[in-house]
Amino acid sequence: MSDFSENNAKLILALKVGKTNAYSYLIDCYSNKLLIYANSLCSNPDLAQDIVQNVFIKIWQKRDKLKTEIDLQGFLYKSVYNEFIDQYRKIKSQTSLEEKYIAAINLTIEETDESNLNALINLVKQEINNLPPKCKETFILSKENGLTNNEIADHLGVSIKSVEAHITKAFSIIRKQLSTKINNVLFLVFG
Repeated sequence: MSDFSENNAKLILALKVGKTNAYSYLIDCYSNKLLIYANSLCSNPDLAQDIVQNVFIKIWQKRDKLKTEIDLQGFLYKSVYNEFIDQYRKIKSQTSLEEKYIAAINLTIEETDESNLNALINLVKQEINNLPPKCKETFILSKENGLTNNEIADHLGVSIKSVEAHITKAFSIIRKQLSTKINNVLFLVFG
């Protein structure tokens, strides 16, 4: 393994051909430094660890695309930074969605009393039961069971595009059947 410490290109070549000892060396040599760097970016030790793990996983998965002439240390630090940006964007979009969800809850609560809200939710559920069979099954797997589109596609043996089309069609049918006031209830029930 000490051969790797002196030769960046040799380490990259060993990674490219899938030598696990080269990968172990890479992790042993850089993980602590990258963790410190990632934590300096996000000030969250758990997120920093996720970022560094994701970088190492991506390097292993795409090892055949590594170029022997790159500065591996610089590449690793840049990869950590890019992963931090990706994580930041995900967190930011989740926060935005949470704010919309809270606003919808507040608006719905202000506009309806509890019995009226239950009646609206029952109307939505009734419209779901009236959906075409494939639409209904896909919609329920997604919104009630919480499966991802990939999981639904695998479960039903269809393409992801087909799953997306069924969910879009279901929402379209439900919205058409119900008034726009119920859109807030749809958002509350199914996110």
